Amino acid sequence: MSKKPVKPSGKIPQDLLVSTKSSSDQEVAERMKLVKHKIAVLSGKGGVGKTTVAVNLATALAWRGFVVGILDADITGPDVPKMLGLEGLRMIGTDTGLEPVIGPLNILTVSMEFLLRSPDTPVIWRGPLKMRVLTDFLSKVNWGTLDYLIIDLPPGTGDESLSIMQLLPELDGAIVVTTPQEVALLDSRKAANFVRQLNIPILGLIENMSGFHCPHCGEVTNLFGKGGGKTAAKELDLYFLGELPIDHRVMTLSDEGKPFIVSSKDTPVAKAFQHIVKRLLERIEGQH
Repeated sequence: MSKKPVKPSGKIPQDLLVSTKSSSDQEVAERMKLVKHKIAVLSGKGGVGKTTVAVNLATALAWRGFVVGILDADITGPDVPKMLGLEGLRMIGTDTGLEPVIGPLNILTVSMEFLLRSPDTPVIWRGPLKMRVLTDFLSKVNWGTLDYLIIDLPPGTGDESLSIMQLLPELDGAIVVTTPQEVALLDSRKAANFVRQLNIPILGLIENMSGFHCPHCGEVTNLFGKGGGKTAAKELDLYFLGELPIDHRVMTLSDEGKPFIVSSKDTPVAKAFQHIVKRLLERIEGQH
């Protein structure tokens, strides 16, 4: 059973994150050597459901008994706490570093939102400061021993994504999330090529919002087209992990901080996601 998150007391040690001395690659390596598998989730553009995939992937792995952490690497638009029902909580500092917030199914969660005065506070930072904070998230957080660390990257191929790929060259790989819409597919190709240029393996491509299943008649309507993700995967020589249909309950549950993979586990979208997780685990086991 998951532990109920507790709102910690005490002042947030901001100097742990915005320090005058950057963490070294060695410090990152020391923390990360206790993490068995590291997976980045990215997309070429926003609005394709990347964070929803990342949060539900972490939840699905924890549901299967793995020890899981999730890093919200979107510094300016952190949404992971909202989707895990952790809004308003804070990370606290100890003598050994920052303590992650404990989410559902004991998922260790780290996000910039846990350091903001309010969810409405904007983060107006340039690239170097973003990289410093991400480095500190990896090197100064007490992640402990994890089976999986899921990293939710911001959309596109900007500072945060580049920083994570450079800090963690030993990533098991990246998952690219797209929709069937042509503009999303165009950007997903750029994201895939970005990962390849950094010599990071691509574990596969997921097509989200692949079709709307009417809850009344069962008819499927392809609102954003059909088969684009599978075609793009073939063109780019990527492993196609699967399709996720549109389900209005996913939006509702996400807003309520309840991952659909558990809260709505008998729906077509949850069953499709479980199939994707199974294929992903087979891919990772095959690599090792």
